Amino acid sequence: MQLRLPTSVSEARECLAEGAIPVGGATLVWAAWQRDGFPEQAVSLRKVPEATAVGGGVLGGAVLLGQVDDRVPRVLRQAAKGVGTGAVRRAATVGGNIAGSSLRDLLPAAMVLDARADVLTADGVYEVELAEVVAKSPVLLALRWREPVAGAYAKVPDPAGGEVPSIVAAALDTEGVLRVAVREGYAVSGGSVGADGGGMEELFAGELSGVSEAGRQLVREQISRVRGE
Repeated sequence: MQLRLPTSVSEARECLAEGAIPVGGATLVWAAWQRDGFPEQAVSLRKVPEATAVGGGVLGGAVLLGQVDDRVPRVLRQAAKGVGTGAVRRAATVGGNIAGSSLRDLLPAAMVLDARADVLTADGVYEVELAEVVAKSPVLLALRWREPVAGAYAKVPDPAGGEVPSIVAAALDTEGVLRVAVREGYAVSGGSVGADGGGMEELFAGELSGVSEAGRQLVREQISRVRGE
């Protein structure tokens, strides 16, 4: 297998156009490649500046989870810190977690930041909503957001004994919108309430209607933390 390491977006586009398979830390695909055979060529974005940016409201898709630090909001930093083991975080990438994983630990944090995604194709770079990233699993070049006023994050074991921990994230933006997102099992849902926490019951009756009572209690706790209560 030839691993191609472009140093610009235009070079990366050429690699994709020529059939190279995108790969980050290969933590999600290595076993499958060993079983089914390796592709002729793969492409990593780890030398593309746009894909390795950290800070200023941007987090590149090729950034390793272990490199996510205090240059990004605390809610996103906590999400990255909670993924797997140290060995996994030294190899796994932001793009792989959000666009390539079924767990998507970083997704709730990105949702409450109202993040947008820059995705890379052979035809160019496009800004899309996170929902499209989840649906289509494109090559994630970077996440972008506006800095929040405050945020909170919790990851706890499934009280029913399931293998997938529950995640709740919350963040308050500068316009007074308090967003929350929940992962239970493999399902992720989110919505918003007012800065005073008003509208919570409407949220549970609407966007978060499928969330368990334990998950709802976590939502209440994270909203309280964001509000400094």
